[in-house]
Amino acid sequence: MIKISTPGRICLFGEHQDYLGLPVIAAAISRRVDMSGEHRADKQIVIHLPDIGSELLMDISATRIPYENKRDYFRSGYNVLIDKGLTFSKGLECTVRGNIPINSGTSSSSALLVTWIHFLSKMADIPQAFTSKELGEMAYQAEVVEFGEPGGMMDHLSTAIGNAVYLTFDPKTTAEAIEPKLGSFVLADSCEPKDTIGVLKRAKFARLALIEKIKQQLPEFSLHTFDSAEKEKLKTFLSEDDYTLLLGTLRNRDILREALDLFKSDKMTDEILGNLLLEHHAILRDVLQISTPKIERMLYAAMNAGALGGKINGSGGGGCMFVYAPNDPQKVAEAIEKVGGKSYLIRIDDGTKELMF
Repeated sequence: MIKISTPGRICLFGEHQDYLGLPVIAAAISRRVDMSGEHRADKQIVIHLPDIGSELLMDISATRIPYENKRDYFRSGYNVLIDKGLTFSKGLECTVRGNIPINSGTSSSSALLVTWIHFLSKMADIPQAFTSKELGEMAYQAEVVEFGEPGGMMDHLSTAIGNAVYLTFDPKTTAEAIEPKLGSFVLADSCEPKDTIGVLKRAKFARLALIEKIKQQLPEFSLHTFDSAEKEKLKTFLSEDDYTLLLGTLRNRDILREALDLFKSDKMTDEILGNLLLEHHAILRDVLQISTPKIERMLYAAMNAGALGGKINGSGGGGCMFVYAPNDPQKVAEAIEKVGGKSYLIRIDDGTKELMF
């Protein structure tokens, strides 16, 4: 019997920046998905999903399994490992349970895929000891590349690696573990469905078009290297809305840089962290417009109950937010519940791991 456990994640800094090629600081959380199972004598894979009252059957007589629907992640995870050269002469039976909020911006699907790939790697005819970064990269392959989906690698790498991690994506993907000494957080689900299409239109595609517009005037322009002090020169050819959008993007870039320097120097305090999170959220709310009235009520209630700061988490337009509440997290959680949110006390947690029975 093998058991694998993988966390969900929050994005501390760099929200809606990774698809622009900019870095992210993400952190694994103590809400997890677990998978336990063993071999079968036949060539069937049976996956029990009691949390959603479902079961999945897969025949592995063929080398690669054909997909039966879009985002057929269990099959794609298996196929990615087959492409890596792993073999499975026996079937498998496993059960999946988890407590990560679903479809709310905390990477439940990515955590599930990391768990599945990690589990398969241990159940192969010749078990493999992939690094956590490799597991995250394979989960990205299975979730995004196999189905031609848009999206970055932040979710997969942060859930696989765990704790807090500084991720860069341009010119190549790198992952640097950081170990800030942080207290409790409260994760809060607004229970509102996410407006992914509307958010992407405002937050992603508008900024990608803006960058191209700037490059027509300044061919060497790069979000990585542009000095914010030089921003005035862009006013001559940008509309007021475009200029505001650019300033928000640059400021979020610089907030992350400040946070990273503070984390690495051990000069980050609870109060500084809270203030940086609030400033990041204000840009996400006012410039990218990805917050909602309910999430704002939740954040306001949390701050009045003693939280030091917080932000929306994930794509936005609904879903989750979180607050940093090292002093009295239970009081903060109760305040959020009173305005209609669903709260979870969380801490920064380990990445994907095999649990011993």
